Amino acid sequence: MHTKGRKDTDWEGGVYKLVLMFPEDYPQKPPKCVFTPPLFHPNVYPSGTVCLSIVNEEQDWKPAITVKQILLGIQDLLNDPNPLSPAQADAYMLFKKDRAAYDRRIKQQAKENFPRG
Repeated sequence: MHTKGRKDTDWEGGVYKLVLMFPEDYPQKPPKCVFTPPLFHPNVYPSGTVCLSIVNEEQDWKPAITVKQILLGIQDLLNDPNPLSPAQADAYMLFKKDRAAYDRRIKQQAKENFPRG
């Protein structure tokens, strides 16, 4: 599946491939959410795995959480990173130390992920 960058954000225009892997015991356990290719983002591991509390079994996962809620949560996270839960050192450091450079990098990433055709 794909998720779009929200309008009026630095992510706008980008379309990002997201793989949701559902375990056999879903919905008791959350799906694993992975961007392919991995995104430059403080809360996305270098592997592409999303670090988000609502898809973390030890944190805020509840079986009633829907796929739509997960996707909306990921869209929110893209534009509003959680600095308390860093997953990617380079993105985290740039986000914390030079927000303007981080924003430029995100805008460039969005351009690189514009739909072709």
